Amino acid sequence: MDDEIIKDGKFRYIEKGEGTPIIILHGLMGGLSNFHGVTDHFPKMGYKVLVPELPIYSMPMLKTNVKNFAKYLEKFIEFKGLKDVILLGNSLGGHIGLLHTKLYPEMVKALVITGSSGLYESAMGDGYPKRGDYEFIKKKAQDVFYDPEVATKEIVDEVYATVNDRIKLVKTLAIAKSAIRHNMSTDLPTMNTPTCIIWGENDTVTPPDVAELFHELLPDSDLFWIKECGHAPMMEHPMEFNTILEKWLQARNF
Repeated sequence: MDDEIIKDGKFRYIEKGEGTPIIILHGLMGGLSNFHGVTDHFPKMGYKVLVPELPIYSMPMLKTNVKNFAKYLEKFIEFKGLKDVILLGNSLGGHIGLLHTKLYPEMVKALVITGSSGLYESAMGDGYPKRGDYEFIKKKAQDVFYDPEVATKEIVDEVYATVNDRIKLVKTLAIAKSAIRHNMSTDLPTMNTPTCIIWGENDTVTPPDVAELFHELLPDSDLFWIKECGHAPMMEHPMEFNTILEKWLQARNF
């Protein structure tokens, strides 16, 4: 990863640019590098882009859940002295962004979700990850994308290492269960934060009808589709993702 990770207090994060803060929230298996397209583009457009490393595997087991990640995000925002932030989250990161927005609505100017959990996810697919079976893990990683080539050896190796680390695997499963338990369908209609929903038409983890439901339940939302795209649009189609987001931010005057 080219971007330098800043270690400051108890936080590790990437920070680029100056201006309106966009905070990027990665998913369960997603590293900070998944958002290269966004971190390269938006600082040039007058935004300060921050990517905090979420404590997915470093929280105590009993605190390893979506709510505590949302609280961690709030501590990061306070630590950096930010206000009127735009939250951009993929997968679990979208869920954390949604819950943070519900808990601290005065802090969030806008929300961007893509392949977000919070309503439904088949994250574990047909059963739990098989430890030790590299080909199975490779197939699972490829299934996340429309184009299996996006699942580089580096990505597969990272997922493989995670599911073969017993503590990380237990925490991964705990988070997945926490995400399913923490369904937000009753919260969303009361959340008036402007929300941009960008979804892959071929997402098999959080299928397209999930995006439709988010759009239906969130009072002030716009829904955009990306063709031939799976669960991580900002990785598979970074330029198209950036174009959609940039136009939306301009239209909303953010």
